[in-house]
Amino acid sequence: MDRRFEVRKAEMLADCEVRPAVFQGITTRLEEFAVPFVACLHRPEQREHAHTYLGGLLSDVERKNAEAIAYRYDEERQGLQTFIGTAPWQYKPLLIELARQVGRALGEPDGVLALDPSSFPKKGHHSVGVAQQWCGRLGKVENCQVGVFLAYVSRRE
Repeated sequence: MDRRFEVRKAEMLADCEVRPAVFQGITTRLEEFAVPFVACLHRPEQREHAHTYLGGLLSDVERKNAEAIAYRYDEERQGLQTFIGTAPWQYKPLLIELARQVGRALGEPDGVLALDPSSFPKKGHHSVGVAQQWCGRLGKVENCQVGVFLAYVSRRE
């Protein structure tokens, strides 16, 4: 299984080259994309934290966590940590906005949602959700992180 995996991985990586032109203006495009989602947040401080967090994710901060991002923007970490981890907020308006945008841009009568649970072997203590669990990539129970990815597939994209 390891040999097949390595061959397939090499094939996939060969297809993953991205032209530098793709990244031109990416910050502006992301800011524009985020506007309707940030508008779904009810409180002004939530909207401010959303901008700070997105800016931090795109910045040169080495570790992309709430504390490092807050310090990058000379803010207290507690507000951003609360926004990311514990503050209650309504997620349904964000999902509705995303569905509206996907439907407008890619919607097809026969479009489908594709779910892809993937696991990643992990060691150390720097990642959230690492535990002894089934790791499909390794084919055994091991320390890993599991992510579930959702994609919309249609004839257009």
